[in-house]
Amino acid sequence: MPVVLKRWWRTTFGLVAIVALGFALATLAIGVVAFETTHEALEQQLDHRIATETQALIDEGDDGPAGVADAIRRRETARGADSLDYRLVAPDGVTVAGQLDAEVPTQAGFVELLPYVHTGERRIAQSLTTILPGGHRLLVAADRGVIDDMDATLLRLFAGAFGAMLVLGIGAAWIVGLVTRHRLAQIDRTALAIIDGDLSQRMPVSGTGDEFDRVSATLNRMLDRIGTLMDNLRQVSSDVAHDLRTPLTRLHNRLEEALATQERERQHTAITAAADQSRELLDIFAALLRIAEVEGQAAQSHFQRLDLSALVENIVETYRPDMEASDHLLTATIEPGLTIDGDRRLLQQLVANLFDNVLTHTPAGTNVSVDLARSPRGARLCLSDDGPDASADESDHLFRRFSRGEASRSRPGHGLGLALVRAIADAHRGRATIDRTSGFAVMIDLEVANQAVETNV
Repeated sequence: MPVVLKRWWRTTFGLVAIVALGFALATLAIGVVAFETTHEALEQQLDHRIATETQALIDEGDDGPAGVADAIRRRETARGADSLDYRLVAPDGVTVAGQLDAEVPTQAGFVELLPYVHTGERRIAQSLTTILPGGHRLLVAADRGVIDDMDATLLRLFAGAFGAMLVLGIGAAWIVGLVTRHRLAQIDRTALAIIDGDLSQRMPVSGTGDEFDRVSATLNRMLDRIGTLMDNLRQVSSDVAHDLRTPLTRLHNRLEEALATQERERQHTAITAAADQSRELLDIFAALLRIAEVEGQAAQSHFQRLDLSALVENIVETYRPDMEASDHLLTATIEPGLTIDGDRRLLQQLVANLFDNVLTHTPAGTNVSVDLARSPRGARLCLSDDGPDASADESDHLFRRFSRGEASRSRPGHGLGLALVRAIADAHRGRATIDRTSGFAVMIDLEVANQAVETNV
């Protein structure tokens, strides 16, 4: 037997069909209970009517069997369609009154199924036999046709409800299975296209906001994230191949120079230069690994509530002596009490990189301003200076790895400082931008925590 048939109950159709069958069986169970309850209630009602009529005959014929016989004759004279049937027999079995064509039981009490004949037709009645003083037996009976008709009506209703529930359930299972298979087939085709290498494909979204749309939206966000990481990987590969070629070439040339000469002084000089260049390469790779680590968002597992205002103020005071020693004029305006959920070490690295960037790429006498204030997004950290400005084309690429302004190529550095700044800002669900309105400014927008918590920095 095919596996699909063996496990049909695991399919969408099978699951919905099982639920529909459960509802149908529940309807059947309710129908059985309702049928039994209604049937029993009708029988009790008929028994009560028969008992009441019997007592009424006895009360009317209080002078004995003759009075009961007269009461029976009066009722039969005024007989209606739903009237009861009667028979009064003497102790010897001779009929005294009544037209009921049935055998009168010898024992007193109810008989649920009493055969009798009515206009030549054999029928069933529900009856009560009462022994009167003197041995006369009074039989009062009511035809069970009304109960049988009600039973038949209830059975038809419940059978129809069961069948309708079953048909609707199977139909609903087929429709749900069809819709589900169609939506899943779309997702499957998209996934196969992505597997084949078309990373531009995205899961289809119908716009209804249903469960499939929510799953598709989540998958699309995941694919966007994967696409971003792939772009970063391609960029890193390209940048590493392009920007590390020169230092690796210099390192190779230094080693070749050391091998080509027999002069110990020249060998020592070449090896020392090669060692310096290898350390520079190690620093570059360490920075690249640090950026990759931050972009992997592993840092979010170390987030805690911290006082951003105190953190920035401490970094400012740490760099103030260096700024003064290099003839930079540093001013700071920090709004107190701004808290954030983040990684303290990474945020310290972010602010330190901004200061290092100023110290490296701006001349003496540059005015440097640090501003931290509340913004519509949350908190905005801005470090600006009035030193040489980058061109518009350059500022668009300064956050990329190994990207440097034309005026900075003669200065130390590898173009990774601002790349790490942006990676740290992104890891904190923030944004890093460059403002060229006046001078050169790097702005960091971060989300402020909902509740301020005092934290030692």
